[in-house]
Amino acid sequence: MKTVEYKLELDEISARRITKLTQTFFEAGYECYMVGGSVRDLVLGLAAYDFDFATNAKPQQVIKLFRHVVPTGIKHGTVTVFIDRIPFEITTYRCDGKYVDGRRPETISFSETLEEDIVRRDFTINGLAYDMRDGAIIDYVEGLKDIKRGLITTIGDPLERLSEDGLRSYRACRFAAKLNFQISPETLAGITRTLDIASLVSVERIRDEIMKMMGAKTPSVGIEYMRETGLLKQALPELDACYGVEQNRFHKYDIYYHCVYSCDAASPGDPLIRFASLMHDVGKVPCRGVGADGDFTFYNHEIVGARMIRALMRRLKFSNDDINRVVNLVSNHMFYYTDEWTDGAVRRFIRKVGLDNLDDLIALRMADRVGNGSRHGMAQPIIQLQEHITRIIEKDNAFSVKDLDINGRDLMSECGCTEGPMIGRVLNHLLELVLEDPELNNNEILKKQALDFIKSMENEESQS
Repeated sequence: MKTVEYKLELDEISARRITKLTQTFFEAGYECYMVGGSVRDLVLGLAAYDFDFATNAKPQQVIKLFRHVVPTGIKHGTVTVFIDRIPFEITTYRCDGKYVDGRRPETISFSETLEEDIVRRDFTINGLAYDMRDGAIIDYVEGLKDIKRGLITTIGDPLERLSEDGLRSYRACRFAAKLNFQISPETLAGITRTLDIASLVSVERIRDEIMKMMGAKTPSVGIEYMRETGLLKQALPELDACYGVEQNRFHKYDIYYHCVYSCDAASPGDPLIRFASLMHDVGKVPCRGVGADGDFTFYNHEIVGARMIRALMRRLKFSNDDINRVVNLVSNHMFYYTDEWTDGAVRRFIRKVGLDNLDDLIALRMADRVGNGSRHGMAQPIIQLQEHITRIIEKDNAFSVKDLDINGRDLMSECGCTEGPMIGRVLNHLLELVLEDPELNNNEILKKQALDFIKSMENEESQS
């Protein structure tokens, strides 16, 4: 064991609450240490939001020490203690039994020492404990050394540790992206040799790890480790298939590297835009052809890619709202604005994309531009489109049927429409007219246009 005096920088309120928590244990004759990722992040000077603690007190003993305790995972020795209404997760020291499903131990048993609890954990950088009493880090596994080296390595034998829990392979890649660390050669080889265990991880867990990676400073670090080890082929085969697929003369990188560098270029503040940037060109692989000049073409790749992304996001069990948002961005990312766009064309573009999605689409397009490798700064056509959109929004705001100065009830009561598909057809026809000429968005004018359209439909039906 190595004990190092190390003053972690905690904000005053958190320090007071954590000191109150841990002192309660020690005063009652028990141990209690801050452990895991929060210690790692504080050592690195990063913000820590979730604090986990380990103790030799059994769950029922912890419950007796505090007024407000919730048995959140008491089967595995975990309870949640509330200090000033803030939750802190406390887990009893334990040893894990045999892992049979590649995710969780078949049995657990409580242990008496902190060391036994630490050595069962995943990576050395997550194997640190902190004693609030004297400001000392307890390091059984040389975690401080690996933090200093910027290295992610398992505690103990990589093959054994990664065979226990398939999610650890994904976590290693995510930590590499988050911390800009390297994965040790031994651990990297262990990931490749335990792909069968990683394949047992639920799609929801894989999705969550990928989306956490999207919030990292440099997601490409983790994605590249996934590709090198074979995890990417399991989790996102659509992206893996892009590796080595050459693009045309307008691109510096192949499709894969263009996608991952576009992902890096997008803001980490919105993981879904990051994910859309990562996957936006996967449709290029099935759409790749050769033009008359001998260069590669990718006609309609955004449409094909949107279908592929819808399928893969369903496979990973994203919510319908998240799926629709990403698919919308990908299917529309190839817009090409010119001075020839009329006000009506811009209104149709706004309607197609959705007013609330315009900023996201511009963000994706800018990430796509940076990921090209040879372009920098805001493209002039995008600046011009933004200015045109601003003028249109200031002038009028009819971009969907709900913005029309007429509704379905008006059509039924005053225009003779019957409830059903006809109302939708009429409203969409009226919207097309208003998109071209906003001055038409007047109830009386729209009634007349609706009657003319209904009459024309009836004439067509009588002649057919």
